Amino acid sequence: MKLLTSTLTGMALLGAATLTQAADNPLSVHILNIQTGKPSGGVEVVLEKQTDSGWETLNQATTDEDSGRISALFPEGEEFSEGVYRVTFETGDYFDAQGTDTFFPEIPVPFKVENTDQHYHIPLLLSPYGYSTYRGS
Repeated sequence: MKLLTSTLTGMALLGAATLTQAADNPLSVHILNIQTGKPSGGVEVVLEKQTDSGWETLNQATTDEDSGRISALFPEGEEFSEGVYRVTFETGDYFDAQGTDTFFPEIPVPFKVENTDQHYHIPLLLSPYGYSTYRGS
């Protein structure tokens, strides 16, 4: 019983730490496959920032299998500054894994950060031959 209680307490603390990190992180993404109505897990997402010399890669992560989310995409410990950023959803491998053809092997979404005190959420509604995105909350 003590082991079970200790394990559950540890899991709760780990979950709380993850939620705190996500709450403190200024950027999240989410992908929903509108053809299946299910989240798109296993999609690699690359975050870049535009500089005078081009695009600088800041981070990359993979969407969660259950929720299709990355709740903390901005790299921990880095300064979130104003500017133009881009998230690129690597959708080709996702559709290949499902045995589905797609017209969009990757979907780059540039966005402008003007207020670093705000949270930026970029949802992607995805199908093999179309997509839509918007600024979420």
